[in-house]
Amino acid sequence: MPWPDAAGVWDGTPVFGKYVAGVDEAGRGSLAGPVVAAAVILSPVASLPGLTDSKLLRPPARDRLAEAIRAQAVAYAVATVEASEIDATRILQATLRAMATAVSELAPQPDMVLVDGNVLPPLALPARAVIRGDQLIPAISAASILAKVTRDSIMDGWAVRFPVYGFAQHKGYGTAGHLDCIVLYGPCAIHRRSFAGVREHVGWPDAQGSLW
Repeated sequence: MPWPDAAGVWDGTPVFGKYVAGVDEAGRGSLAGPVVAAAVILSPVASLPGLTDSKLLRPPARDRLAEAIRAQAVAYAVATVEASEIDATRILQATLRAMATAVSELAPQPDMVLVDGNVLPPLALPARAVIRGDQLIPAISAASILAKVTRDSIMDGWAVRFPVYGFAQHKGYGTAGHLDCIVLYGPCAIHRRSFAGVREHVGWPDAQGSLW
């Protein structure tokens, strides 16, 4: 069965190669903090019970799996793009840059890259986008967990520096409580000024478009 189109969206055809990397991100829709991407090459003999999309896991399970992934992966890498860059270049471009950076830092380099979603980052390697890949492809599930656990830790650190916003609870996403805090205290240094919910308080001239 051939690949379906030039965009490289995966149709379920078996992927061959010694090293296949999975790539996913965390924090694309957050109002504050970085977007984080991870790339993971899993060993074919890795034992990771419960591995799935990070969004389907509770924090203790994510933390346990993240530790196991780091111990058993052939290679993994994590990259971040900060809020100021997101505002300057748009969230889609920032997310794809984080993904490309994570892949570039893998050693060994993969023979094939499978990316969650329907858009590929700029890569000098064979790559395919996999819709719902974080639930279908173990290496992408692993990448989703490392990206989420890394980003949550970053936001917990920012919660100490900026305690009034409750970053430890919502990780920067647009909860009602977070939006209320932005109204009350104004945005802080890590808020994304181009995002709705923040831009209204800083006079940012143009809102972010689609997250993809």
